[in-house]
Order: sequence, then structure tokens, then C-alpha cells
Amino acid sequence: MRYAICFTPPASDPLSHVAANWLGRNVFSGELVEPSAIRGLGIHEIAFHTAVPRRYGFHGALKAPFRLASDMSEAQLLRELMRFCGTLAPFRISQLEVARTGDFYSLVPSLPCEQIHYLSSAIVQHFDHFRAPLSDADIERSDPGGLSAAQFANLHRWGCPYVMDEFRFHMPLSGPIDHKDMPRVEQALRSVFEPVLSSPIQVSNVALLMEEGNGGPFRVHSLHPIGKVSARKERVAVPA
Repeated sequence: MRYAICFTPPASDPLSHVAANWLGRNVFSGELVEPSAIRGLGIHEIAFHTAVPRRYGFHGALKAPFRLASDMSEAQLLRELMRFCGTLAPFRISQLEVARTGDFYSLVPSLPCEQIHYLSSAIVQHFDHFRAPLSDADIERSDPGGLSAAQFANLHRWGCPYVMDEFRFHMPLSGPIDHKDMPRVEQALRSVFEPVLSSPIQVSNVALLMEEGNGGPFRVHSLHPIGKVSARKERVAVPA
């Protein structure tokens, strides 16, 4: 079983509903969702293109999936995540947009957001002692031969190549897409997501995701509000 520390909007957020319909699975309940018809893409095409992110559910990773160290428990992780989130301040991502990330499509900030980069770096460092060391198989799955020197160093130090200066916040929407299919997929994604991307995204919680079994789908185990209780009640937000 693995855990991941991520951001995802609350279950009631319109973006969460749209993302669940697109991916075909609700990351909160774990239930499969019947996909909606989308002009230009068949239901089977959507199911194929979303197979990879469907397993993980709609999220933006802040700390990549990890197994707990032998001397750590889920209860300890939960307590520390609750305490840690109480030391933070909520903030906003001014806007998300559909964008290509290599051969994939994701939602990414339309403008740089230092707060989300800082949050990820802080979480990676603060919770590193909860992480079990990578096995040789874990390292091989990370394709170390294809990593840069900085990414290779991150893999061995932090258990993930894409942290610190290599971190780019993104919320995956597809698996790898063949170049000939990209125009149709991108057009469909924009038609589906742009109606719910006009407003800033409030980052007011951190989600702990949990893998079901060994290699199963991930779902939200718990949401941890950011900020002190008084600040949450006042809905204080720091603009991005």
C-alpha cells in the first residue's frame, strides 16, 4: 500500500465533477463514472486515453506515491499532516489551463505560482522520514537512464526525480497521446474543462491519497484544511 500527498479540489467543486466525468472515476468515492458523450471523441477513445490517470484520480501530486517506513504508521502520518497544514496559509492559483506536458495533457497554472512550488518542496522535505527507501525495482521503474543529473540526484535523495527545481505542478488528464490524435483530444479537453476554469483555484486543503491494495487505484483518504482554525473560518486567502 502506498500514500501520496496531493492537491485536489473538494468533492463538491464543479471542477471535481467535470474531472470525474472525464476520467471515468471519482477520486473521493473510488466509484466508476459513466463518461459523457463528447463531440469528436468516442466513449471508447476517452476510456483508452484516460486509463493511466483514471487509476490515480484527479489530483496534482505534491509528494509522489510512497510506502511508509517500517517505523511509521498511518496514524502518525495523519497527525503530522494535520499539524503541518495548520502552519500554512491558504492561497490561490490564478487560473488553470489545458496544456500538453510531453505526450500527455494536464491542467497546469497559466501563470507561474510560487506558492504551489513552495508547498510541494516543503512537503517533500518535511515528510521524507515517513517514506520507506526505494527498492531496486522502484528505481528501475523510474527509468534512471532517461533522467538528467539533477533528476537522478532527486530520485536517490527524495524518492522522486521531479521535485524541488524539477517540480512542475500539473493535474494529469490523459496518458500518452499519439501525435495524430492530439488535435482532437485537445479540442475535446478544452470544450470539457474551459467552462470551469475561468475562476481562480483555491488551495485551502491538502489531500492524502491512498492506494487500494498493491497496485490498485488511488482514492482520497482524507482532506486536511490549510491554516489555523480561526483563519479558516475567516476564509483568509493569499492571492497567487
